[in-house]
Amino acid sequence: MSEHKNPFFEPYGTPHDTVPFDRIRLEDFEEAFMEGIRRDNEYLDKTIHNAEKPTFDNTILNPFDKGDGYYDLLDRVSTVFFNLLSAETNDEMDALAQKMQPILTKHANDMRLNPLLFERIKRVHLHHRRLTPEEQRLLDNCYEGFVRSGALLDETGKEKLRELTEEASMLSLQFSQNLLKENKAFTLEITDEAQLDGLPETAREAAAMTAKEMGKDGWVFTLDMPSYSPFMTYSTQRELRKQMYMARNMVCTHDNSENNIEICKRLINLRREIAQLLGFKTYADYVLKHRMASNVRNVYRLLDDLINAYKPTAIKEREELRKIFGKETSAIRHQPSDIKMMPWDSGFYSHQLQMKKYNLDAEMLRPYFELSKVIEGVFGLANKLYGITFKENKDIPVYHPDVKAYEVFDKDGSYLAVFYADFHPRKGKQGGAWMTEYQGQWITKKGENIRPHVSVVMNLTKPTDEKPALLTLGEVETFLHEFGHSLHGMFANTRFESLSGTNVWWDFVELPSQFMENFAIEKDFLRTFAFHYQTGEPLPDKLIRRIVKSRNFMVATACLRQVSFGLLDMAYYTKKDAFTDDIIPFEKKAWKKAILGEQLPDTCMTVQFSHIMAGGYAAGYYSYKWAEVLDADAFAVFKRHGIFDQKTAQNFRDNILSKGGTEHPMTLYKRFRGGEPTIDALLKRNGIKRETKKI
Repeated sequence: MSEHKNPFFEPYGTPHDTVPFDRIRLEDFEEAFMEGIRRDNEYLDKTIHNAEKPTFDNTILNPFDKGDGYYDLLDRVSTVFFNLLSAETNDEMDALAQKMQPILTKHANDMRLNPLLFERIKRVHLHHRRLTPEEQRLLDNCYEGFVRSGALLDETGKEKLRELTEEASMLSLQFSQNLLKENKAFTLEITDEAQLDGLPETAREAAAMTAKEMGKDGWVFTLDMPSYSPFMTYSTQRELRKQMYMARNMVCTHDNSENNIEICKRLINLRREIAQLLGFKTYADYVLKHRMASNVRNVYRLLDDLINAYKPTAIKEREELRKIFGKETSAIRHQPSDIKMMPWDSGFYSHQLQMKKYNLDAEMLRPYFELSKVIEGVFGLANKLYGITFKENKDIPVYHPDVKAYEVFDKDGSYLAVFYADFHPRKGKQGGAWMTEYQGQWITKKGENIRPHVSVVMNLTKPTDEKPALLTLGEVETFLHEFGHSLHGMFANTRFESLSGTNVWWDFVELPSQFMENFAIEKDFLRTFAFHYQTGEPLPDKLIRRIVKSRNFMVATACLRQVSFGLLDMAYYTKKDAFTDDIIPFEKKAWKKAILGEQLPDTCMTVQFSHIMAGGYAAGYYSYKWAEVLDADAFAVFKRHGIFDQKTAQNFRDNILSKGGTEHPMTLYKRFRGGEPTIDALLKRNGIKRETKKI
């Protein structure tokens, strides 16, 4: 038997140098982490003791961005490990993450807080000459990154910062691990078929398959969205809906080792302390310095504008729900006359109302959204817009059989990227959907354009023994959203990796993704792939008309929900003093002006709010609504010229998708659009009438 070689230490020898998942062993990670740290330290030592005058090339380029001859082992292994920690983890991976996280955070601090290194960077920043705009951007980001990481602090301050960042890093990891364990721990097991009343065949089949996989009889429902959402929408069993709702909305609040309440409180305080140590009043002030919104006032202005514009409509929507709830419950024998509509009723009665108003629900559309056809449709859309093509390559290693790997080719036939797609929920996978990369894009000094390896991870409806994977329209939108992020990565065309693709300000990063969601209800797009999985018949015109007509169903309620999350986020991270409140009542108060329904005393969003506790969106959740203004404004250009107009698409690619973070995002947007965005296009799209306002 040949001796095992750590694959991280040698050329991968795979198509396009893709990650050899099939050759990686658990023990390879720790060995590569430690060797990567050693190499970093060796390179750092050479840099700070370089007798030559500090220059862009000998100080900025190689240590902090890809350059010729620089092999970043630590980045290589970290990327693979932490991507898998979200998409395909296990107890051994979790334990290794707990072990390595403080070591990696300490190493990062050792780099960022090294005074000799910062002195060289500062000298280049003050005395550089003849840099290209992109080089200048990289230099500015590098200098500012060191300052924001504590380089200007005295030794006491640096030591304090080390303590705070290392603790925050560990708590963020613990938060995520707790959430995954709690979400996967709950199951609703049903053996009485009568308790499946109202559930469509697809939900029953999926639950039966889950039970079979778990070695149980009957049907099993979980908190994964493809299981949870249909149950809450269709089940007539109000008590079971309540059980599911409370399980989902009380995760990580129980008296056990997965409770996240104290972790959240500590994270909020740690981030405030870090910001104040660096000279900012609040963590939000620290974050927003490098955002399009620029300050707290502008964020609240956007959120308040949305509340003012949408709340009157949301109140009307809720009244419609209450009426249909009252009418249906009053018809049920032995039902109390004063019964109140509760949160676990919203999905069920929203469906009843949607059927009444539009005769449309997700199950009517599922047969036309078979996953393989949706993939063809999404890839076909990219081809119509940008001329790119996708070809599955089974020689590219993947980390799970669910994952598909594709080569992507540009309109001239040249290789553009590798695209991984990971579609379905499973035990070791976090909930939600996201895009990431296994390799970024950059251009070497010799002019070689190193192309990206992009991945999208989702939790879409699984196939069953009886049917292929049939998606809801909402899941199609999720696919389009993450695919928009992936296009941002695949079209990257910048010299430096840290400026390429999605390496942009957080309130700009959601523009390409939310922009793509607009296509989901366009007839000309649906006509390209929405065919019945059994008969091959196209999605009927009458259903398309209902989709378009119902696009704004409960739109104001959905808007206020997003705004409420933004308000909660800002409430935590605009704190100037130590956070000592009880999380649950604080949460209820923080988002109250955007909440119309009843708030239950034991439910809690904060403890499962990964975006703002462990996902990089702290003081930035407003970004989704900020970007929604941008995406509506941008799509209006396509609507005017034609949704498949290649000239407009090329303009979008050239000025948004390929530029990454090489210029200020508003500069890029105005170059594409010809002017600043306004809220008008969003209000028009949502059927909300209001005067035009710039953001």
